[in-house]
Amino acid sequence: MAKRSKKYQAALEKFDQNASYSIEEAVKLAKETSTVNFDASVEVAFRLGIDTRKNDQQIRGAIVLPHGTGKSQRVLVFAKGEKAKEAEAAGADFVGEDYIKKINEGWFDFDVIVATPDMMGEVGKLGRVLGPKGLMPNPKTGTVTMDVTKAVEEIKAGKVEYRAEKSGIVHAAIGKVSFDEDKLVENFKAVHDALAKAKPASSKGVYFKTTAVSSTMGPGIKVDPSIIRA
Repeated sequence: MAKRSKKYQAALEKFDQNASYSIEEAVKLAKETSTVNFDASVEVAFRLGIDTRKNDQQIRGAIVLPHGTGKSQRVLVFAKGEKAKEAEAAGADFVGEDYIKKINEGWFDFDVIVATPDMMGEVGKLGRVLGPKGLMPNPKTGTVTMDVTKAVEEIKAGKVEYRAEKSGIVHAAIGKVSFDEDKLVENFKAVHDALAKAKPASSKGVYFKTTAVSSTMGPGIKVDPSIIRA
């Protein structure tokens, strides 16, 4: 087992690791147990009662958080003509086909890619390099669309993508340690509600199995399952 730092050990002493807390208490503790010297992200992890080996239980989507993530996202848009102009007007950081070549040469100074459907033939050729990094645009997350203005504006406003891992765990950032607690709580509830709506009809038994909130490199705080709707 990796040796924990003194700061991490001190953080563990601030709460009962075997206990579960209300959302409000968990968020408060996540802020208090941050162990880094920068404005850490606050994240939530939901372990869902799904079988990701089944196609209809591979949960993936995106949501615009009420209070954003606190992180500025650099947006790359693959579009032509008027759609390229719309993307630039909406605030996209990079626009154009030329970036396909740059990515093939190892350039990755962006966070999210948006593409119009007519560009996916070319963008699809980047699957080998974009796929492993989770950067491939996808209709399910609203990043393959003709409405590039809406896509760019939502990402800039604090849109986050979520995707269930093989184990059924979904991770999502819900803000920064510097956020007010009530804003973090509202962002938490927005992610929870999005996952509740995404529950597959074929998923049986308890859907929200376990939930935890943590800061970057901080300990996980368990959320009381009785207050998470199944």
